[in-house]
Amino acid sequence: MARLLIVEDDETIGRVLESGLRMHDHEVVWQRSGQGAIREATAAGFDLVLLDLGLPDLDGIEVCERIRRLQPECVLVMLTARQDEMDVIVGLEAGADDYLTKPFGLAELLARIRAHLRRAAPAGPVRPEFRIGDLVVDTGARRCFVAGREVRLRAKEFDLLSRLAADTGKAVSREDLMSDVWDENWFGPTKTLDVHVAALRSKLAGAAADEQTAMPQIVTLRGHGYRLDGPHG
Repeated sequence: MARLLIVEDDETIGRVLESGLRMHDHEVVWQRSGQGAIREATAAGFDLVLLDLGLPDLDGIEVCERIRRLQPECVLVMLTARQDEMDVIVGLEAGADDYLTKPFGLAELLARIRAHLRRAAPAGPVRPEFRIGDLVVDTGARRCFVAGREVRLRAKEFDLLSRLAADTGKAVSREDLMSDVWDENWFGPTKTLDVHVAALRSKLAGAAADEQTAMPQIVTLRGHGYRLDGPHG
C-alpha cells in the first residue's frame, strides 16, 4: 500500500481517482486546490503525487516546483489536458517524474503508479561506487560528487546516471534505459527520458565550471539512446 496525494479540482475526475485508488488498497488524500496540496505536502509525506496542472488558484507548474522542494523523494506525476509538447517539457523540468495526458484510463494510471513505486531501489548493476574522471557516483549513499563537491540530483536523475555509469563507454538504448530506470514493462512517454538527460547534463556541467575538471560526457546516439564517455585527454 502506498500513500498517494491527488491534486484535482474536477469533482468527477477526482472522485473516480479517489475511489479507484482506494479500491487497490492505497491510502489516498484528495485536494482540490494548489494551496491545499502544498499544505498537505508540508504536513505529511507521500509516496506519489498525482497533480493536475489546470488548478483554479495556482499555476500547476508552481505547485509542482513547491511540492518537489517539500518532498524531493516522492514520485510526482502530472495530469494534464495540455497537448503542447512545451507545456509537458516545462512540467518535467519543474520536477515531475512523468505525465499522463487526459483523457486516460484508470487501468493505465494504475499500471503507471505500480511502475513508479517498483522503482524505489537504484537501477542497474549494483556496485558501491563509480569513479569516472572527477565524477564520483556513490550508489550506496545515493550521492554524486564532481571534483569533491556534491551535486544534488533528483531520484530519477541519480538512477539514470548510475545506469549509464555502469556501462561507461558503451551505448545504452532508450528501451534499456526506460526499462532499467523506470520499469521493465514501461509503455509511457519516452520524452521523460530526454528531459531527465538534459537536466542531468545541466547539473553536471554547472558543477564542473572549472575548465580543468576531468568530466565524462553524456553523448546522444540518435535513433538509439545514450552513452557516457569518460573524460578525454
